[in-house]
Parts: sequence; structure tokens; C-alpha cells
Amino acid sequence: MFAHPVSDFLSSSAALCDAVLRLRGAALNEELGRIVRGVMNSPLGEFLPADTHAMLLKPPVVEVLAANDDAVPVLTQDVLFDDQYFGRFVVSGRQQHYTDIDRQHLASLANLAGSVLQVHSLAQRSTHAYVQVESQLQHQAQILDHIHESVLTMDMNGFIISWNKGAERLFGYSAVEAVGRNILFLYDDEDESFDDTFLEQGGRLMEVRRKKKSGEVFWASLSLSPLRDINDRAIGLIAYLTDITERKMAEERIHHLAYYDALTNLPNRSLLTKLVDQALTVAQRSRLHGCVLFIDLNRFKLINDTLGRKIGDELLCEVARRFRAVLRDQDLVARLGGDEFAVGLFDIGQHFEASMVAQKLLGTLNTPILIDGHDLRVGGSIGISVYPQDGGDAETLLRLADIAMYRAKQEGGAEGDHVAFYSQDMNQGMQERMRIESGLRHALGNGELLLHYQPKFCIDNGKIIGAEALVRWRHPVRGLVPPAEFIPLAEATGLVVQVGEWVLEAACAQAKQWKDAGLPPIRLAVNVSAREFTSALPGRVQDTLTRYGLEPSWLELEITESTLMHNIDRVIGIMDRITALGVTLSLDDFGTGYSSLSYLKRFPIDTLKIDRSFTIGIPGDANDCAIANTIISIAQQLKHKVIAEGVETVEQLAFLKNSGCDEVQGYLFSRPLEAEAFEEALRENWTPGRASRAA
Repeated sequence: MFAHPVSDFLSSSAALCDAVLRLRGAALNEELGRIVRGVMNSPLGEFLPADTHAMLLKPPVVEVLAANDDAVPVLTQDVLFDDQYFGRFVVSGRQQHYTDIDRQHLASLANLAGSVLQVHSLAQRSTHAYVQVESQLQHQAQILDHIHESVLTMDMNGFIISWNKGAERLFGYSAVEAVGRNILFLYDDEDESFDDTFLEQGGRLMEVRRKKKSGEVFWASLSLSPLRDINDRAIGLIAYLTDITERKMAEERIHHLAYYDALTNLPNRSLLTKLVDQALTVAQRSRLHGCVLFIDLNRFKLINDTLGRKIGDELLCEVARRFRAVLRDQDLVARLGGDEFAVGLFDIGQHFEASMVAQKLLGTLNTPILIDGHDLRVGGSIGISVYPQDGGDAETLLRLADIAMYRAKQEGGAEGDHVAFYSQDMNQGMQERMRIESGLRHALGNGELLLHYQPKFCIDNGKIIGAEALVRWRHPVRGLVPPAEFIPLAEATGLVVQVGEWVLEAACAQAKQWKDAGLPPIRLAVNVSAREFTSALPGRVQDTLTRYGLEPSWLELEITESTLMHNIDRVIGIMDRITALGVTLSLDDFGTGYSSLSYLKRFPIDTLKIDRSFTIGIPGDANDCAIANTIISIAQQLKHKVIAEGVETVEQLAFLKNSGCDEVQGYLFSRPLEAEAFEEALRENWTPGRASRAA
């Protein structure tokens, strides 16, 4: 029997552990066989590994063949640990039989080998799993670094845990610079905090402003998701950020185009309506008054038509700037379109305060506006509606303020600044105005307009020397509509241009008939409004005369003083072109405006017309007599003829004749006549006596 010293066994144990750590496969099997041969002092011995494809679980086997003279002793021992089978030790070749001590030594060696192999197997699996996890983490890191979004994680206190390449590109900070810092260093002075409720219930999406390393502030789409541990407890946040600055800028541009006036940069009607409705809600809670002011500029259209749209646009921008300068920050001012503006006042104690603001707005227009060397002056008409008595929403208040503005324009005149509050009678008047306007448009296209002719007489012999063509409207239901009802409306709406064109056409057509009937030429005076007095007028007059084959001596144009007082050189140029045609010009309503004598001498006019407002007081009113005498004297000095309108009494006629007046017209001689009656009067060679009897 062979002895197995303890030192030999320990040495073999160390060798076995070393072999398991260093070797693999056949080399390990060979080394384990060598070790078992040495331990068992057997010439033959090997380690038979288990099938690696199927780790068969087998009970321990200790096999000792019966001793006889012919058999070779063989000893086997399975190598396993915790029911995991690794293989089998097989030793043989000794002449002596294996004893129980040999079996114990082999069992001990197998047990040691099993435990070492089992530990090594666990270590291998752990290492492999770690390598797999590490590989997955590397893959995930590579994926995160290559996606466009910036992804970062932070703990519950907002300190950054991870920072991908996308975050580096977006913010400009490297991971080394960012990890460990609190997320607040990226904020653009925003007050945001982490919400525990949010962390419990899930993520959210928001648009935020963030700051780059360069200091640039940008818009980002931020998506937050909870970061959880293996126990599903929230331990932080995962943040996904995308730069949306271009999209936000595009949205802002679209919003600006939708809600702001492109010219003045003021809110437009849409935005004003929204803001007014919001302000009314606040005013209702605070029990404050609110007012809407509707502003229409006076004389703007004339400037725009005369000097061009570029000058007109600059004028509107300057008006907008002046309005904004005198209003408070909380007041609303908007451009509604054209030359119309609106102002909203909603924190005032009494509605009459709105009239003070209106006067301030009009006061800003008193100072001339200098544009490209032009000294421009505009005024304004302002209508005011009051919350809550006039209306409770923006659209109603704007509509009623618009109605009040038209009343202000009527009361102040086309050239005068005026302010008016809305009232129910204004609304009724506006409905009537709209009815008349609609009817007048219909009349223009349906032959409801006609001309009456107010004869003009030579004061010396009483002969008819001409007539003033006066438009009349024969309504199919109302009959003749008084001119005082529709002429001012035509001027306010711009229909006066179409009416004026119709009058010129109709007067020339009638003159053509009289000419063909053999009547001698008489001067037919056609009134020209300020809106018509443009550079296109001379050409239109020439075309009309040519079309009807009329000599210029048949036509006279009557213009008012107010027409002449804007851009004098331009006006004189138009007048020169008209007189070059042979058409005479008459200055109507002389003395009622503000014409300068220095300009009057430059105007190529033929006749001055004394307004009926001065004639009516003659001869009893000393002032009217003085004015009439002065006008006649001026005309004589400038070699102009003078005609007085509104002559109704013999005393008026005598005074005018003694003062040197040349022509007269009025009810003393004749009312306006229809074409047939006027033609008959011409054929009878009309005299004052006959005129009185005919009238």
C-alpha cells in the first residue's frame, strides 16, 4: 500500500487549481490526468470530461473491480459539485489492489476538482455576462452618441449624470464639463422645478428656452421621462432635447403676419379684437369703463393720390408712431386698414376721459409731417363707443365707434377735426345712410340720375349766358331725393367721383343735342369735387368733348377753394392743362375757404363765384355787403368775372349790379329747370321778366 503524504496532496491540490485557472480543453484534461496519476501512484490515469453539450447529472460512481489474478485493478470517481457533473477520474495499471484509503484520496481529489471547476465555471459565466453587459452598454452609448437628439440624465436634485454627443453638439459643453453640474446652468432665467407628482405619473413634453456655452439662447423641445432603478423607484430624469429655434421663428413670423399690420407694425383688426375682448373681461371684474376710439384721417386720400403711395405709407407710419407715443403702455392702438386706426382704453374711471385721449390724439396731428420735402398736414375724425352701455364685445364696440366716427366727420366737415360719442340716433342715421348709399349705387347704373339746369344771367341785359348742371336723383319710390341727402354721402363714400363722371358725360351729351338743334354755344358749368381733381381730369375732359364733337366754349368747370389748397404747383399744372383746352374755370364758394390772395393771382380762372351765404344778407347785413364788394373788387383787379348765386330779391340784384357784379343766378330769375324747359327758355331768349313769370 502506498502512502500519500499530506505535502504531496497539498502540492497536487495547488497544481490542480493552477491547471483549472490556466488551461482549457485537452491541455486541462491532460494535466488533470497527470495529477490523478501522481496522487494515486498509478501508471495509468486520466480525466474524462463530461459532454459539454449535455451536462448529464449522474450519481457518484465508485467502481472497484474484483481482485483476481487475471484482472487489472481499475478505480473510478465522478467529478461533480452541487449536482453539476464535470467528468470522471479513471486510474489503473497498479499491480496491487486499490485500498479504501486510495478510494478516499481519489474522492477527495474529485471533490476538490469539482469545487474548483464549479467556481471557475461561475467565474467564466460572470465574466461572459459582464462582457455582454459592457458590450451592450457600449452599443447603447454609441447609439445615443449618434442620434440627432441630445440625451442627458440627471438625479432627483437636477445634477447631470450622463451627457451624450448630441448634447455636446447642441449646448457646446463636453461631457466632462457638464456631468456633475446642476441642470440650472443651462436655463435662460426660467423658473422651472422638478415635480414629484410628475415623476410618479410619467413624462411630459414642453417647449423651453435654453442657453448654450456661447451664451446664445435658443428654443428647444424638451421631453422628460422618469429614470427608475431595478425596484421601479424614480431616481431621476431622462431628458431629450431638440433645437426648434427655426420652427419657433417661423411660427412667430406667421403669427406676426396674421396679427400685425405689415406697414406700421401695429396690431391689426384680428389681434385688436382678441385683446379688446380680453380687456373687457378684466374691466368687467374690476367694474371699470372701457372705450373704443375709431379714428379716420382727414385729407389722407388726397395726399396719397397726389404724391403717391410711398409718401402715403410713410405718412401712416409717422401717424402710428405719434399715436403710440401719447398713449400709455396699457392702451391698445391698432391699424384697421387704409387710413383707419383704433384705440382701446380699458382702465379708466369715467368714460369722458376718452374724449381727453381723443383730443391728445388729434393734437399729435397738429404738427406738420415732413416727408421728402413735403410739408404734410392731416387731421382726424374720431368716434367713441363706451363699455358697457354701448356694447359688451369688441366687434360691437368697433362697429358703433365706426358709426360715431362718421357722425364726427359730418359735424367737423371733411377738413375739420372732430370727436363724437355713439348714441342710438347715430345708429338709426347710419342705417339710413347705408340705405341711401346702396340706392345711389343702384341709381348710377339704372338711369335714375338726371340733370337740372340752373340758368346764369348777364346782370346788364338779363340774357341767359349759361347754366349750372345740377344732378338730381329720381327715386322709383321716393321721387326726387333732395341733393342735401345724397351729395354729402357721395363725397364721404367716394361715390362723388362716379357721380361727377356721370354729370360730365350727361352734360356734354345734352350740349350735343342742343348744338345739333341749332342753338348757339352756352357755357354749361359742371361741378368738380376735390376727389375728381387729379392729373387724369384734363384727359377725361378732352376725351369727352372729342367724343361728342363739342367746342370747349360749351363747357365750364366749377371748383371749390378747398380743392386748390393742397400742393399748389400740382393744382396749377392741372388747371393750366384744362384752360389750354379752351375750357373755362370758375372758382366756386369764394370767400368760404382759406385761399391766399398770393395764390389766387396765379390761378388761371375765369370767374369768381360769390357764395349764397354772403348773398343772402345783402343789402341788410353790412358785413355781407362788405365781403361781396371786396370779392367783386378783387375780381376786377385780377380781371376775373364775378357771378353771385342765391339771388332771390330785387334788392339783392340792385346791390350787386351797383357793385359791378357781372352775372347772377337764383330763384329771382329761375329755379333749376329740366332740359326741355331750359331749351325752351333759351329759344325765347330769356329775360328777367319772363323768368319770374315762368318760375
